Amino acid sequence: MKLSDIIASIGVIILLIAFLLNLYKKIPANSKPYCFMNFLGAGMCCYSSFLINFYPFVVLEAIWATFALISFIKVPRGTSN
Repeated sequence: MKLSDIIASIGVIILLIAFLLNLYKKIPANSKPYCFMNFLGAGMCCYSSFLINFYPFVVLEAIWATFALISFIKVPRGTSN
């Protein structure tokens, strides 16, 4: 397994865990953990896509990570659930 595959796999796992936690009402979509998990997962997927020169996903994941970071910054401090 190449490094890009490992990075992408970890990123996707993080995104899916965030999605499932939100789906099963363990964390709300407007919480710091959810926003951070989206930022981290999308950032990792973006980087792995860049490593394999798959630029459509670089753009997609960069936009996803950017909006997740903006959301993370805007969520009030102390918001965890």
